Amino acid sequence: MITYTMKRKLSRIPIKWMLTLWSAFLIFVLFIAYNAVQYIFVENWMIGQEKKQVEQKMNDILNGMLEREAGFTEDEFPKIRSYLDKRNQNDQMIRIIDQHGNKMITVSEDIPEEWVQPVHKTKTEIVIAEEDGRTLLVMRSPITIHTFDGTIEIVKNMDQFQKMTEALFRVFVLSGIGVVVLSGFGGGLLAWQLLKPLQSMAKTMKNVERKGLQERMIVPDKEDEITTIMRIFNGMMDQVELSFSRQSQFVEDASHELRTPIAIMDGHMSLLLSWGKDDPEALVESLNISYYELTRLKSLVQDLLTLTKMEKDSDEPDEVTLRADRTILHLIGQCEQLHPQFTFETAFIGFKDQEVLISERHLEQLMLILLDNAVKYSTIGSPIRVTGSLQKDKAVFEVTDWGIGIPEKDLPYVMDRFYRVEKTRSRELGGTGLGLAIAKRLVDRYKGCMTIQSKEGEGTTVTISFTSRLHINKREVESNETVD
Repeated sequence: MITYTMKRKLSRIPIKWMLTLWSAFLIFVLFIAYNAVQYIFVENWMIGQEKKQVEQKMNDILNGMLEREAGFTEDEFPKIRSYLDKRNQNDQMIRIIDQHGNKMITVSEDIPEEWVQPVHKTKTEIVIAEEDGRTLLVMRSPITIHTFDGTIEIVKNMDQFQKMTEALFRVFVLSGIGVVVLSGFGGGLLAWQLLKPLQSMAKTMKNVERKGLQERMIVPDKEDEITTIMRIFNGMMDQVELSFSRQSQFVEDASHELRTPIAIMDGHMSLLLSWGKDDPEALVESLNISYYELTRLKSLVQDLLTLTKMEKDSDEPDEVTLRADRTILHLIGQCEQLHPQFTFETAFIGFKDQEVLISERHLEQLMLILLDNAVKYSTIGSPIRVTGSLQKDKAVFEVTDWGIGIPEKDLPYVMDRFYRVEKTRSRELGGTGLGLAIAKRLVDRYKGCMTIQSKEGEGTTVTISFTSRLHINKREVESNETVD
């Protein structure tokens, strides 16, 4: 229960404070670890140095005693004491004891003898002893001269060393406290700096909620991960705004296009219900008009469904059309039967053994849209020319008519949904205003290219191109590999 409560409390801490606390904690831990290693190293090194000095002192005394070959008699004691006194230093005691642990000679500088009890040793040893809060470095080494068998003791007071280590420890503790304060301040500054772009992003989101989708983040002139996120956010907002704008325009245009046929049918149905059913001429006329508008409404809904399906379909198509010229010629033959009042001219070169990277069904749909527009906006009897050729790795198709053409100011918008050059005349000619939009989506889906060249009163040429490649008969290849 306590753990769950603590987790809930921690989860409520702002990320700014979490970053500050964690950065301060990590810096503090690293500093403590570094200082601990440093402190232990310095302490061991200083103790090692003290031991080396005592060992060197012991060797000097032993060598000096052996060279003198002094006998441990009452007459020699003053000379030995004088020799040891010269070798002694502050906070140090040198003592010679016999094999029974009795004190023979003692020289001392500020170290009472009772601090260390005399002990006879047969082997050299060096130890650190703690006595009544004092730290003493004690070294004992056996010595044998003539008939004397005893031990030399060197006792060094380590209080100064202890004070030095304690002072060093206090410095480390105080510096650790200072590091905690500075790391907390630095962590807070770092957290503020890191979260500043995120706070700006949150502020921009709130402004989007209050003011609209046009709000954007101010991106600083530098290159880092946060700046990249800010640019991605602005780009995402551009896409969202464009999507909402298109959606709004789509709903507005669709409602307008749907409203007209519905209003016409509603008017004629009301007329028939009131008095038109008794008038044969009015009945026939109203039914014909309603049927025409219903057909147009059905076509509009079908085009909307087609366009929506294409926009949602994000899979990359891998279908191809072999002999695209035959597919288009077959479609033109059907158009000649439907529109005998028009002349269709064709010219296709180089499509033998070539495949175009677009499915045959979509190629037919695309060409049908272009041919339908060419017929719709051309005068009766005028020719419509359809050509196809290969240019490097591209298959290029052109549909040209000599009809009413498109004004230059309208050319950039003719592939937008529901866009009509002259809405009244276009509605009279039929269509939903979605043909070229669907054609553009088909071309984009197969990574093709679509351009429109037109001049008002002279005609229009629509050019589309797709990737083309040589068709390889897999069966023949497999058969040749088998023979080999």
